[in-house]
Amino acid sequence: MRVVVIFKEETDYARQVLDYIRDFKRQTGHELPTLNPETSEGIGFCETYDIVEYPTIVALSDSGQMQNMWRGLPLPTISEVSYYV
Repeated sequence: MRVVVIFKEETDYARQVLDYIRDFKRQTGHELPTLNPETSEGIGFCETYDIVEYPTIVALSDSGQMQNMWRGLPLPTISEVSYYV
């Protein structure tokens, strides 16, 4: 499984998301990949999984099937997300 964090860096919530990613790595040892929804890769990803709100955290199976999605703030707990890593 994999987890992806989709967010825009030039926003009010960016600091909160970056702190979450840092804390997640410190507590679990796993790094969460990020994706900017305004890049060509991000646009395709967001269209595929119907993501319209940011920040969004998506848990995917190895085959690309969505397992769980957390939209907006507040962000989920680290233990909720670490189950999918």
